[in-house]
Amino acid sequence: MFKADNIIIKTANSIDLEGIVKLQSENQKSKGGTLSSELNINQIEEMMKDMPQIVAYINQEIVGFLLTTSQAVHQKRNVPIVDEMFKSYQGNIDSYIYGPVCVSKTQRGKGVAQLMFKELLLQEPNREGILFIESNNEASLKAHIKMGIKKVGNFNFKNKDFNVFTY
Repeated sequence: MFKADNIIIKTANSIDLEGIVKLQSENQKSKGGTLSSELNINQIEEMMKDMPQIVAYINQEIVGFLLTTSQAVHQKRNVPIVDEMFKSYQGNIDSYIYGPVCVSKTQRGKGVAQLMFKELLLQEPNREGILFIESNNEASLKAHIKMGIKKVGNFNFKNKDFNVFTY
């Protein structure tokens, strides 16, 4: 767990599920956000059992989350966009899927994503993470490049262009 000013960064647990789902719902593309898919509470809970999921709190409210999935758990699911990502860049055998990551509108641009990323790196040191970002999502691209993530590929899914990154 990490504390800075009024932000708490920690590993998520079952108590955090409703807050993650709420923030995720508020940030779907259909509501003006940038998230293009929605995980249900059971999927997030399964991910918590598999890998660390990171949340950011301010005043007992979740203002950010960073979700991760091992390749083993991913292979149990049918997620076509992630399959396309892996066709572009496979990564190593122990790599994992980074994302989705979401920060509330009120906290964007304040370093919350970077703090969650640092916590993840502490929990999963020396392990490769792979992610994709839609090519027109300039804010996310800028934030992730600032974190030192490097582009390794790209792909097209449903007539949209995506960049693949790794760290």
